[in-house]
This record gives sequence, C-alpha cells and structure tokens, in this order.
Amino acid sequence: MLTLHRAERSDVLADALAKVLVVPLPDPFAREVVAVPAKGVERWLTQRLSSVLGAAPTGADGIAANIDFPSPTRLVDDALAAVTGATADTDPWHPARVLWTLLDVVDDSLDDPWAAVLARHLGRDDPSGHRVGRRYGTAAHLAELFRTYGVQRPGMLVDWAAGHDTDGAGGDLPSDLVWQAQLWRRLRDRIGADSPAERLAPACEALRARPDVVDLPDRISVFGPTRLTTAQLEVLAALAVNRDVHLWVPHPSVAMFDALTRFEPPSTRAGDESGLAVTHPLLASLGRDVRELQFRIGAEGVAHEHHAAPPRPETLLGRLQDDLAADREPSSADDDGSVQIHACHGPARQVEVLRESLLHLFTDLDDLEPRDVLIMCPDVETYAPLIRAAFGQDGIGHPGHGLRVRLADRALHQTNPVLAVVASLLDLADGRVTASQILDLADAEPVRRRFAFTDDDVERLREWTTAAGARWGIGPRERTAYGLPDFAQNTVRSALDRILLGAAADDTDGDWLGLTLPLGGVDSNDIDLTGKLAEFVDRLDVALRGLTGPQPTPAWAAALTRALDLMVDVRERDAWQLGQAHRELAAAMEHGTAELRLADVRAMLASRLAGRPTRSNFRTGELTVCTMVPMRSVPHRVVALLGLDDEAFPRSPGVDGDNVLGRTPLPGERDPRSEDRQLLLDAIGATGERLLLFYTGMDPVSGAPRPPAIPLSEVRDVLDAMVGGSGTLVRSHPLQPFDPRNFRPEHPFSFDPAALAGARAAQRPALPEPEFLPAPLAEPERGDVALADLVAFVVHPTQAFLKQRLGVRIADLDEEIADSLDLELDSLAAWSIGERMLTAVLADDRDIADAIAQFRQAEWRRGTLPPAALGGRALAGIEEAVRVLGSAGRVPGRPETVDIDLDLGGRRLVGSVDGVHGDLVARTTYSKLGPKHRLTAWVQVLALAASYPDRQWKADTTGKAPMRRPTAWRSHLVAPADARAHLDTLIALRDNGLRAPLPIVTSATAAYAQRRAGGDAVASALDSAEKEWSSLFGDAKDKHVAYLYGVDAPITVLTAAGAPGSEGTEFGEHARTLWAPLLAAETVGAA
Repeated sequence: MLTLHRAERSDVLADALAKVLVVPLPDPFAREVVAVPAKGVERWLTQRLSSVLGAAPTGADGIAANIDFPSPTRLVDDALAAVTGATADTDPWHPARVLWTLLDVVDDSLDDPWAAVLARHLGRDDPSGHRVGRRYGTAAHLAELFRTYGVQRPGMLVDWAAGHDTDGAGGDLPSDLVWQAQLWRRLRDRIGADSPAERLAPACEALRARPDVVDLPDRISVFGPTRLTTAQLEVLAALAVNRDVHLWVPHPSVAMFDALTRFEPPSTRAGDESGLAVTHPLLASLGRDVRELQFRIGAEGVAHEHHAAPPRPETLLGRLQDDLAADREPSSADDDGSVQIHACHGPARQVEVLRESLLHLFTDLDDLEPRDVLIMCPDVETYAPLIRAAFGQDGIGHPGHGLRVRLADRALHQTNPVLAVVASLLDLADGRVTASQILDLADAEPVRRRFAFTDDDVERLREWTTAAGARWGIGPRERTAYGLPDFAQNTVRSALDRILLGAAADDTDGDWLGLTLPLGGVDSNDIDLTGKLAEFVDRLDVALRGLTGPQPTPAWAAALTRALDLMVDVRERDAWQLGQAHRELAAAMEHGTAELRLADVRAMLASRLAGRPTRSNFRTGELTVCTMVPMRSVPHRVVALLGLDDEAFPRSPGVDGDNVLGRTPLPGERDPRSEDRQLLLDAIGATGERLLLFYTGMDPVSGAPRPPAIPLSEVRDVLDAMVGGSGTLVRSHPLQPFDPRNFRPEHPFSFDPAALAGARAAQRPALPEPEFLPAPLAEPERGDVALADLVAFVVHPTQAFLKQRLGVRIADLDEEIADSLDLELDSLAAWSIGERMLTAVLADDRDIADAIAQFRQAEWRRGTLPPAALGGRALAGIEEAVRVLGSAGRVPGRPETVDIDLDLGGRRLVGSVDGVHGDLVARTTYSKLGPKHRLTAWVQVLALAASYPDRQWKADTTGKAPMRRPTAWRSHLVAPADARAHLDTLIALRDNGLRAPLPIVTSATAAYAQRRAGGDAVASALDSAEKEWSSLFGDAKDKHVAYLYGVDAPITVLTAAGAPGSEGTEFGEHARTLWAPLLAAETVGAA
C-alpha cells in the first residue's frame, strides 16, 4: 500500500516515522530502507530517530541503526536493476557510459543533413576552430537532456523509439528540435539495447507480479521528497502493490491540500490555475512545487495521513505559520522580532549584520546552542570567505569570533588543495602562462611541499621574477600560439636562465653568455633555491606539455596523473587530498575512449569539481552554513537566509532552448526558480523561533536603494499587512560597522568593541592633527659621519631624518607583477634604460657607437624592451640623448676612487668619492640636471678639498638641459678656499636635522635660494618656492614629505616658522645657508 504522510514540519514527520519504525519488520535482520533527498537530511534524520528508537522516556539514550538511507533515485534504480539485470556496472545506458557513446555518435553524425544545427553549433565549418571546444560540453548536455526525458517523459522516448517524433505532452515535437529524436535513435542503435524508458513499463509490471525479485524489506519509506519524477512514481506505485511504501512529505498547509483534492489536476503547467484555489498569498506565489507534487501523487489508491503539528507560539512567526497551515488571509500580529528582514550594503555587510543578530539571539535565548542555527545562501562560494572572516578568528576581540562555523556544500577545488592545483594546471595548459599565475601555483600548499618552498623562498622568487623580466610563456611553445615564436625575451625560461647564470656570474661588466645576461643580486646562498626553481619550471613545462590535445581519454587520464606526481605532495595526514583527486579523475574518465581536446577535459572536470550537497560539515554541532537545496530546510530553532537579492534569488539557470520539456512544461517537472520559491516557503515552516532574512538593500558604493528579491518582497508585504503596515519590519543598516547608529544607548545593535571605539571617536569633536614631533629629540651621539649619509641628508633632509634617526623606511606601493609585454616604454622605464646605457658609454674610452651597440644587445637580453621593431623604435630616442650626454660628459682616462678620512675634532668624516679624474669629479646623468645632482657634487667636492687642501678641486655634473633643450647642461663647481668651514656648516646642519625635521626640501629650497641670489625679494622667492613645491612632481608629492606633513600639504608647513635675519623664516634662512655658498662657487650652462 502507498501511504502519503503529511505534516507542516519535518520534525513532526520524523517523529511519526519513528513510530512506524518502532514496529519491527518480520525479518529481525532486515535493514530498514528510508530514502532521503540529500545527505545532510540523512544526518539530521538519524539524530532525530535516535531520540525515539530504543530510547528511554527521557529520549537521551536511543540509537538509530540498521537503516539504509539511499536517495530516491538510487532506490528506484536498484529496484529496476533487480528486474532488468541492468546494473550500474553492466547497463550500457548508465550515464557514465552513455555520454561517451553519444560523443562518438555526435562525431559520426555531423555530416548528415538532419544534424546541420548541431554541426553549426560545433563549428564543423568554422576555420577558426574555436567552437570545436564545445564538443564534450555539448555531448554532456545532450546526455543529461536524454536522461531527463527518460525519467520525466518516458512515453516520449518510447514514441521516439517507434519512429514517432512527439513531445510527450500530446503534441508533435517542435520542428527545430526534431534533430534530437534523430540523434537519440542513432544513439539507441549504437548501444543496441532498449533504453530505460522502454524498460520502465515491463519492469514495473514485473515488480507487481514478482515482488521477491527485488531485495527490499516489506516496508519502505521515502522521506522529504519535494519532487518525484514519472519513473520514480511508477516504480514506487509498483512496489506498493506488495509492500508498505510510505511517502513522508512536508506540506505547508492541510487546508490547501484539502482544497486541491477537489481541484481538477492540470495537464500542463500553463493550464495550472491551482494558485487561484488557495487563499494565503504566499501559498499561491511560493508553493507551486508542493501543489504539483500533490497532483502527481494523486488520490486514487493512496492512503492519506496528516500528522498535526503541536501548537505554535503566539508570535509573528507562529501566527504566519498558522495562517499558512489554515490557508487563510494574513491575521494581525505584533512585530516581536521573531521574523527579521535586514537590508544591508552588499554581501560583506550582510554577514557582519548576521553575526551581530546571532549574538543578540544567543544573549536573549539562554538555551540556544550553535547546532540550533542553520544559515543558508543561494551561492555558498560567494559567502564562504566572508563568513570565514567574520566568525571563528581567534584573538580578534569580537565575541562573534568565538562562534565556530562549518561550511557545507563547497566546491571540491575549494576544499581540496590538490584539486585546486589540477584546476590551475588545466587553466595554464592552453593559456599564456603568466608570471603571476606561475607564482600563485608555486605558492599553493601541495606545490610548496613538493619543492620545499618556504615563505621567504616564494617572496624571493617573486623578486627574481620581476627583476629578470619574466612576463608570460614558459618558452616558445606558448609564444607560438600568439604569433611570437621567435621572441624569447620575457619568457619564464629566459628569466630562469638569467637567474641561474646570475648565481655564477654578475652583470657589472654587461657581458652575456649566448642569449642570456646574468641577473644581479643572486648570491651564492641562493644556489639551492635556484635549483628548486629550475626543477619547478622543468616539471611544470613537462606537465603542461602533456595536457595538450587532442588525445584519447586514457592518455588524458595518464597525463593528469603524471602532472599530479610531478607537481604536488601532501603530508601524511592530508593523504586523503591526493586520494580524492585520483578518484575524481578516474571517475570522470571512466569508460571513456574518445579523443578529447583540452576544452573537453576542462568541461568534464568542471562538473566534477563543482559544489554539491553532502552530509560533510552539516549539523556537526556548530553553526552550519550551506547552500539552498531541497530539504536542507530541516527544522532549526533559528534559520537565516543570506543573499536574497534581486537578480540573485530565485536563481536563474537561463532558458535552455534545446530542452523539449521547456517548450511545454508539465506539472512536476523541475523549474529551478520555482524550486527556490518553494525553499523560501519551506524555510518559513522549518523555523522554530527566529527567522532572519538578509538582502542587499543599498548599493555599497553609491548608497542607492535596491529592491529585495521578488519572493522576499512578497513575504515582506504579507508581514507588513500582519503588523498593520507599520513599516518597521525591514531594518536598514548603515554602511559601516562603526556608525554611531549601531550603538544607540537604548538598544545597541553591535557587539564589536573596535567598532564602538570608532563610533565614540567619530562622535567627539575633530581634534587638530598632532605634530609629527612635538619636541626635538635628544641630541644623537656624535660619532663618525659617513660621507654617504651626509650627502643623503643634504640632498633630502626629510628622508635622512626618517631613515638615519628613526630607522623608518617609506616603502613604495606594492605593484602587481607585470604579465604583459610592453608595447612602449613608460617614462620611468625609459629613464632606467637611459641611465644604464649612459653608464655603459662612460665606462671606458670606446667609441660611443660601439658602446651603444653592445648595450643594445645586453638590453635585449635583459628583457626590458618591447618586442621586435617596437624595441628598436623605443631605443632610438634614448640613444640620441645618450650620444649627446656621453659626448659632453666623457672625460679621458679611467676614473679613480678617492678615500675620505677627515678629522672633524673628536669624530671623523669617512667615505669615498668615485668618478675622480685628477682634480675633477665628473658625473653625468640621464636625468635633467637638478638640485639633488648639484648638492651631491657640492658635498663631495667640499670633502675632497677639506681632505686634500693642496689640490684645486672641481666638480662637473652633466645632465639633460631644462625646457627640453637639445643640448647637455652642466654644473661646474670650484671648491672654495674655506671648504672646511662650509663642510662643518653642513655637518652641523645634519646634527640639528637629526634631532627634528628641518624646513628644507630639495626643489623648493633651491628655487627660493636661486631667486634670492638673483636679487629678488623674499616674497618673490617664496612664490617661486611654492610653485616648485606644488608642481606635478614637486616636493609635496614626495612620499617622505607626505609622510611627515600629510598628503598635498601647503608649503606653509615649512614657511610658517619665523626666524631672525633678513629672510624672516627658518625656511629662508636654511635655504640661504645651504645654497648660497654653492651658488657662489657654481657656473651652470650648456656643456
């Protein structure tokens, strides 16, 4: 007998099921069979049954054992296999086998006229070949469609087998889909056996006539189905002839069920007007799935039993559930917080608000435990990292981080790092193989373990990759696909060669070996790491070469297995990761012999690695977060639904124009959008005390209002009518957690102590920004002075104070690794090349043209130039400037380095000056001749003159001319007679500048001093300094100055302090002290 058990809550059904199972089967050793739609439901049902089966009156010592929990699909398939003999291991129509057969049939049919649509879709005549990659995905999609037809409309496939092209709904197959019937018949002929749809009717007859043919107990239960296919219903009906078959269906309304028993079942979904037969608006709009299930089961030959739910509490939620059960208009109720709708600024804020809401519930409900809370969302992968960040992080200080969370239903490549490596390798196999992708792969835990990479190693590899110029492509193989087979620069191989050669040589002489220029900065201590890097690149290259097609499926399996052997390793406790990866690969390619391309393999594994409902991490005693799937809405005291956003819920898979079922849908056939609506209705019924609904109600960037999902709007409208239209049901939360509105004294919402501190700070009056240094530091110990430190201070006093006194280094903003070839050089790259070229030209007395030609070859090998002719074009302008500067700055003879060791009276000035030719210090720079170059030369010539006073020291500094003049510009300095006095002044200035920042900056100070030296008034000089300060590349943009005085600070931060003397400001006095002697000793002009 088939018995339909109904109740508004699944726990009521579970208790009723327990009462049935208490009665033992005739065979005491027979296993009970309870089919469940999801593995998570199995765990919950087992826990629930154990409180009744074998339990004392307290329900604390029961046990649920000797029970099988197959899925309804497996239960039906096993029953049919027992009759037909077609098991999963032998049935040629098994999905794992039929896909590969269909793939061969598709390949053989593309030239037939009836398959023109399919051939065009697969790019049969497409010269680009891009559509060919759809082959496996198309075959998999068609195999799934045929499987669906067989279980939903088996009569249609029976007609197709007889040569009748019908749609299974009483009409002819649409003309644009007739090719599917032809393809299915070709598939059937290739298999050479009746399809499951053709075997269904005889099998059901055999189940009725010979009940002992199937090894099932006398009592079978199917718990919690929200949808049953035609094949499942027919098999269950056949089993019910000789067995007790119990269907346990959660149904939201006994009144609606009774009303629909008097309603004529519709023949098509379009003709379904059952929504008009119900009263409650949510039953009409959200309950289509359960109404269709009732029509599908029918009333004839089915015993019905309704299990009444216990009285519900007198809350808004309880009243809503009562209204649904009674199918009546929404009744009046108070807004007591049992149903909460939260409008937030985006998913991240939803999770933060969820955390605070749960903490309120754990505070208000003394006996609430984490296992009593269920959190569901449409896409668990979107919310998983946000939930990880908001819960369970020790040491944060927020009480919410004391709540432990289990994330269920995650994609395999998210939970298994080895499978993540497989996915990465497949992405790399026909891609550009960029430097950042390779470094990300090297940073993956299984890869790090294979090659023994440490955190420091990975960071070092990142530095080398950038310095060696690796951009994309391991070698010519990847470049060939993009039309660059002969451009080896900027490949990983060329960068690796530079690194390896750099371990044995340096790049100071600009020499190279073959096509490789050594990379500087690779120490002898790095030899072990360079070896590991070479092995990593070699193994990756071998692995990726194996992942190219087309090749037979077994070859793909071997290639993927070999790639794992080459690239990954795991700890002993993580051996399951490698085992799971091998199992998934084997299962995906089982029975396959066809030739596949890489795109086919990617499509094949995408479905294997996608998330799917399991019982892992479901109801483990902690907060459970899972995806929204049927019957995951098992009863919990608190149910929270995240992500009920417009256009995200209900989930829409898109319209499949190839699906015959979609042309004329019949009741009971799957519709994901209707399924999501039913899930929302089920969640309302499954909630015991609190229902929390979250959606993005405001744009996180603009703050513009956003509507909720349509089903949530319907729930909100019903609740609003129940509470009298107060408009307080939806709580809109501010964007920031530290907003003062989260901490209202009468009812503070947030538990975040850090956010509270922020809110309090925001409420206080704004305080003026404190001075960087309220008082000068103690005078530093007067030790020896390094000449390099003195030069650094005079050139940039602010940077010197931060670095030399405070030990603070202002780092540049981290830049992402460049993954593309440059088509032109930016200004910084051009300057860097120009500076290196000029250094090479001035290194000896070679002809400038010969030095430039040799440098050009070295620079090609360095990998800094755009490819091919673009690189030559980029070098042309640089070479012209270098010829001008080289000719002007070249001094005959080899330069010397002169040591400095000067007694300062109790301490010494020590260092060296290079670039010395006799009594001349010669410097040439590719930059425009600027204050920093002149100041450097000034300090060095003073040090030389003070150390060797018997010589007439001079300094020539050559650079580009100002205002884009096509000539070189030179500063000529002659050491003054009182060089020692000037040097003492600079050292004293440094001593003061290491106690507190001096109002001196490089360019603005120079501009002020030059105007004053030219006879301009103080006001005019200050104007000139202000223009230099605030220019596009002025001192105000300097990162050290901005760190000290703030971004885009006005020049008044330097000029505000007054001082006695003719200048009237400390800024002016220091400018004249620093620059007046230099300007008096300097001649500037064309070289």
